[in-house]
Parts: sequence; C-alpha cells; structure tokens
Amino acid sequence: MSLTLTILLVIQVISAVSIIILVLLQQGKGADMGSAFGSGSAGSLFGATGAANFLSRTTKWAAVVFFATTAGLAYLGHGGRTGPAADTGVMQNYQDRSVPQAPGAAPAAPSQGNDDASVPSAPARPAPAPAAPAQPDASVPQAPAPDTGAAVPAAPEQTPAQPAEQAPANK
Repeated sequence: MSLTLTILLVIQVISAVSIIILVLLQQGKGADMGSAFGSGSAGSLFGATGAANFLSRTTKWAAVVFFATTAGLAYLGHGGRTGPAADTGVMQNYQDRSVPQAPGAAPAAPSQGNDDASVPSAPARPAPAPAAPAQPDASVPQAPAPDTGAAVPAAPEQTPAQPAEQAPANK
C-alpha cells in the first residue's frame, strides 16, 4: 500500500470518528421545547436562529475532510484510470469444477467474429422440429372417450308459485 493511500486512510478514520463525537455532543433543536411551558425564555422554543456555534462549524469541516479523503481514496483505488472498468472481481479466475470436462476436450472457440466467448452465438439454421407420430405411443394411457349413450336426467319441472291471499289491512 502506498504512503499516500495510508495517510488518506488515517485521515478518513480520524474525521469519521470526530464527526460521530461532534454529532453526539450537539444539542438538538427540540431540546429547548420545555421552555415554552414555563422554564426558560420562550424566544428559544425552536432553537437559536443566529450564527452557527463552534460544534456545528467543526462538524461541517470534519465532513468536508471526510468527503475529500473519500474522493481521494476512490481515485487512488481506481488507479487513475478513466477508461472502462477492469474486470478484477472476485469471480474473475473462478473455474466451475462441478461439471467435469471430457478428457481432451478444449473449450469452444468463439465464432462468427464474436470476440467475447461468454456470449453464446445463435445457430446458423434452427434444427427442424420432429414430426408428430401418426399413432400415439402404446405406453401412454389414453383419456376415456366420452359416453354419448348415457341419458342425462332432466331438470325437475318448476311450477309457478301461487300468490298468497292478501290479509285485510287493519285500520
């Protein structure tokens, strides 16, 4: 690790710890809420409206230093390259050994001018679909044929309901 990277990392850790401590030391704006109910002056109900105090200014500069060191670490970690990202992930040199290779078999070479072997190419002509068999296979059971000779029972006849006699209205 280079000396610049180490110095930036130490400064970033110190600024991060100082931000945590400074934020925890500060009094929130709602801490003077009790002054509205008789304790203290009512003018500070929602906090001071004047200039920022020492703690908030120090917190601001600690945050500026933290963000500057973060940007510096990102630049140095990237190596100053501006081109496409290098393929340096944790899976870069991984070889899957769960599927054994045939002895003497070489990996397939890319074809049709494709430089990237990880992208499969489409076949030149699709294989023809197999023709449907004329007779179904004897090992596959067939669905029973519908029985058209059985009589379906008829629905019961419904007679219209007779209107009930109306009772005389009491007056």
